[in-house]
Amino acid sequence: MNKYLENLNRIEFVITYACTGRCKHCSEGEHTASGEHIDDEKARELVKCVAEKYQINSLMTFGGEPLIYPETVCAIHSMAKEMNIPKRQLITNGFFSRDIDKIKSVAQNLIHSGVNDILLSVDAFHQETIPIEPVKVFADEIHKSEIRIRVQPVWLVGKEHDNPYNRKTVEILKQFKKSGFEEASGNVIFPSGNALKYLGDYFAPNIEYVSPYEENPRDIHAISIDPNGEVLNDNIYYTDILKIFEKYEP
Repeated sequence: MNKYLENLNRIEFVITYACTGRCKHCSEGEHTASGEHIDDEKARELVKCVAEKYQINSLMTFGGEPLIYPETVCAIHSMAKEMNIPKRQLITNGFFSRDIDKIKSVAQNLIHSGVNDILLSVDAFHQETIPIEPVKVFADEIHKSEIRIRVQPVWLVGKEHDNPYNRKTVEILKQFKKSGFEEASGNVIFPSGNALKYLGDYFAPNIEYVSPYEENPRDIHAISIDPNGEVLNDNIYYTDILKIFEKYEP
């Protein structure tokens, strides 16, 4: 076993970089990529191979907006369930259609696929371009099930900082709290991509910000697979994932 991957316990899939929102805070930028998404079968194969060799405790799908490709999300989580990965998490903004029947159908498919933890991105930034009504339909449908669903806001500077965006976020969250939704801790915006472009005045110029999501390349606990199959300086479409692990060096 590669010594740099001895503590691997989490798999993440960026389903697609395409998104239904155009958020000012997004660290990825404008999300101009469209149409590219992770291949269902390759993703399922990876989950099976890795979970057979490592003690994987959690798997997450996100984006972009992952539910632009709900079949892919469901395929991945069904394999994670089959491999007894205990935490099967989805991060979504909840907006992938205005068709109520489709929204409810996707929600039901997620419930049956094995997803057991959903973080719903709602806040001042998402709701600048994402209508709240279809998001509520999706959230209410999930809320009827046993899946844990929490609202996951982003905060500018910090949760306690007084600025127009945070004040708006607090008002939006009140709507979900009234309906009985749990609030997650949320994230503080990291200055890169759109966040640096549109919100640069809120960040101190003399501070070097460190991304909280950055892995130690010499002690990897989580792998993240891009929509084009790239992971650990290689690609699952061309190289078997265990071979990628075997030859990986920081």
